[in-house]
Amino acid sequence: MTDEGTRAALDKQPAEVAAMFDRVAARYDLVNDVLALGQTRIWRSMVVQAVHAGPGERVLDLAAGTGTSSAPFAEAGAFVVPCDFSLGMLEVGKRRQPHLPFVAGDALHLPFRDAAFDAVTISFGLRNVQDVDVALREMLRVTRPGGRLVICEFSRPVNPLFRTVYTEYLMKALPGIARRTSSNPAAYEYLADSIRAWPDQERLAERIRDAGWERVQWRNATGGIVAIHRAHRPE
Repeated sequence: MTDEGTRAALDKQPAEVAAMFDRVAARYDLVNDVLALGQTRIWRSMVVQAVHAGPGERVLDLAAGTGTSSAPFAEAGAFVVPCDFSLGMLEVGKRRQPHLPFVAGDALHLPFRDAAFDAVTISFGLRNVQDVDVALREMLRVTRPGGRLVICEFSRPVNPLFRTVYTEYLMKALPGIARRTSSNPAAYEYLADSIRAWPDQERLAERIRDAGWERVQWRNATGGIVAIHRAHRPE
């Protein structure tokens, strides 16, 4: 059962969510590092390993924001397309990394042809789309047969005691810290609510399978605060 705050988070329309991210774009990466106590770099490294993009491969990085998550793929020699629905995020990213081909796009209607990419990845963005199942099917559509999907998202800590401590930190401390570090603390209250409403590791794996992906597996990070799911499009 979700509380009123969580229901309000889930009821936000795409335009509202995009505008919210537009307002926090300038300091988004910095605030995330502060709130995650520096763990974002570790999680990003795990995603890069899971995608395992080689030279010349085509990678779609959804919810790429300012492109911080995309840069390692380009450094590995892959052709990476950072895609986001927040124009504010894309503008900041293009100023910081003008060499990356940023594209504005909605995860529910991706502006790419079928089977265009060897791998599709999305970090901390899937829970912000209005229809997760449609987004998973769109990712399947633009991935070549045999291609890879990697999803990095907040999840459910596996240790019950740690889970309680984490929930208390998330629900109570995060908005307070955001008020001191972010220009739009309400955005982080929304993010806390959306994390609490998000399915656990197994339930997300089921939804990925239901969307048509196969060989679905996941790896926990930081005790299950984050889970990295990996899957393949059938040959």
